[in-house]
Amino acid sequence: MSTSTPPGSDIEAASPSGTRPRVVLGVSGGIAAYKACEVLRRFTESGYDVTVVPTAAALQFVGAATWSALSGKPVSPDVWTDVHQVPHVRIGQAADLVVVVPATADLLAKAAHGLADDLLTNTLLTARCPVVFAPAMHTEMWEHPATAANVETLRSRGLFVIEPAEGRLTGKDTGKGRLPDPDEIFELSVQVLARGASAPDLAGRHVVVSAGGTREYLDPVRFLGNRSSGLQGYALARAAAARGASVTLVSANVALPDPAGVTVIRVETTAELREAVVAATASADAVVMAAAPADFRPTATSEHKIKKAADGSSPSIALTQNPDILAEISHDRARPGALIVGFAAETGDNTGSVLELAAAKLARKGCDLLVVNDVSGGAVFGSLDNEAVILGADGGRRAVPHGSKAALAHVIWDEVVSRLQD
Repeated sequence: MSTSTPPGSDIEAASPSGTRPRVVLGVSGGIAAYKACEVLRRFTESGYDVTVVPTAAALQFVGAATWSALSGKPVSPDVWTDVHQVPHVRIGQAADLVVVVPATADLLAKAAHGLADDLLTNTLLTARCPVVFAPAMHTEMWEHPATAANVETLRSRGLFVIEPAEGRLTGKDTGKGRLPDPDEIFELSVQVLARGASAPDLAGRHVVVSAGGTREYLDPVRFLGNRSSGLQGYALARAAAARGASVTLVSANVALPDPAGVTVIRVETTAELREAVVAATASADAVVMAAAPADFRPTATSEHKIKKAADGSSPSIALTQNPDILAEISHDRARPGALIVGFAAETGDNTGSVLELAAAKLARKGCDLLVVNDVSGGAVFGSLDNEAVILGADGGRRAVPHGSKAALAHVIWDEVVSRLQD
C-alpha cells in the first residue's frame, strides 16, 4: 500500500460543510467486494467520515461486522433499519462523495434506470454530490451491449464510471473486468471530491500521456537511460481520468501501479515509445509528452555482455540520434485541432537561461504548450513535488509554484481545456 500523501487529499477544503468530508462507500455483490475493505481503510486513515452501504448480495462476500469494524459505524443493506431517521434519503443528501466498489453489472443497470430496491440504490438517487463507480465483472458482462449502454448513460449524466483493469478474474479467466488497484481507486476518488461540483471537463475526450524514461540497450544487461520516475506522467493520467477523459498512458519503465481507469501501454525503448504514441495520437484530442526519451542510442547492440578488457582499456560505443517524437507529432498532426504538450527539463548554460532555452525549444518543436522544469542539481526527478513554468505558443506564460505533482497536473489540464476546440 502506498504510504505517500494522496493527491487531492487535503480534507480541510474538500467538504462544503467545513467538517470532515462525508463519503458513502457503496459495495455491491461481487467477489471483488473484499478489495473494498482496502479502499475503506484508505479513506478512514486519511480522516474521512465514511458510511458503508452494502447490498444484501455484498454481505454474502464480506460480512456486516467487517464493514462496521473498519468504518466505526453500524451497517445495514435495507431501508428499514433505523427507519425513523429516513436513511434512504438522509445518507445520500448528506454525502460529499459516493464511491461504489465494486460496481457490478446489476448495480450499474439499476443506477442507469433509476431503480431503487435497497439502501444503496436509494442513496444513489438522492445523492447530489460526485459519484464514482468502480466496475468489476467478467469480460463478457462488461462488453455486453446492455452494460455498455448503461455506462454511457451514467457518464452522460456527469457520473464517473472507471474503466476496469485487465487481468486475472474469478477462476481461471483473464481479461478486462478486473477491479482497479484499491489505492488507485482512492487516489482518483479524492481528486474527484476535491473538484467538487466541477463538471468533468474532459468527458468525451481521448487524451494520451507518456511517462517515464526510455532505455537504449548496449548489451543484454546494460542500457543508456535517465532519471525520470514517471511520477508526473502518472499524475497527469490520474488527473485526466478524474476529469472524465478516456486516457491512454504510454509508460516507459515505470514501477508504479496503473492509475484507475487508464489504459496503460508499456514500452522500453524510444522506438517503442514513438510507435505507441504515434498510433495513439490518431484518435487523441490532446497529447502530453511527459516521458523523457533518450536522445541517443547505440548504433549497434551487442548480443553478449560486453566484457572488461584485460589491458584495462574501455570499449568505444558509437551513438546515433533518436527520432524527436514531440517534434514529429507536433509538425505532422494525425488529428487536426489536437493539442500537443511537451516537457522541457532544462538547467541553463552559457547559451541562455532556462526560460530562454525553453522558449527556443517551444518554437523548434512546434507544440502548443511547453512545461518547463528547472532540473539544476537533480531537482524534480523522483520527487513527489514539482514547480514549473508553462509556456504557450500563443504567447501565454503561467508560473506554477512549488506543490504536488498532482496539483501541477491539474493546472496543465486547465491550460489544455482552455485551448481545446469543440
